[in-house]
Amino acid sequence: MEQQVLSSLRTANHWIAIAIGIMLLACAAFVLADILLRQVGSSFGGTDEISGYVMAIATSWGMSYALLELGHVRIDILRARVDRAGRAVFDLFAMLVLSGTITLIAIRSWPVLARSLDNGSRANTPLETPLALVQTPWFAGWVWFALVSWLTFIVALMLVLKKDYSASEQIIGTFGEEDSAR
Repeated sequence: MEQQVLSSLRTANHWIAIAIGIMLLACAAFVLADILLRQVGSSFGGTDEISGYVMAIATSWGMSYALLELGHVRIDILRARVDRAGRAVFDLFAMLVLSGTITLIAIRSWPVLARSLDNGSRANTPLETPLALVQTPWFAGWVWFALVSWLTFIVALMLVLKKDYSASEQIIGTFGEEDSAR
């Protein structure tokens, strides 16, 4: 069951990463087109604003992909000095703290979006972008990351309780320098 949950999360995050990549490529093409237009004395305008929105959305959604691919940075000086059970405890603690922090970020992001929805807020820029248009996918990305992190923590906890430390380490462990050299 644990592997089914992880497989489903990885599949969803794979497609999300592709969508985010397409969005980033489209944004880069838009910025490049604007730069070329500036050479002939014209401009779309607002490329800096739009690229900022795209980066915020890409970051919130991309974090869950990085989590499942062990792409987040961790300092593992203590972890490397203990046995498998000790590493599992450190890994679970790290996941618990990460999950709690991301949940707090998601919870604290909601009032930002709610205020924009209630007030019909627009960016104080020439584009006057409706902020809810940008904040909705940004908020959804943080909620998704919180959900993925908690599900990953629960799966890892179940594996550790079964004393399957190697499976747990594969999903919430670290990528050390020795791993990347292989």
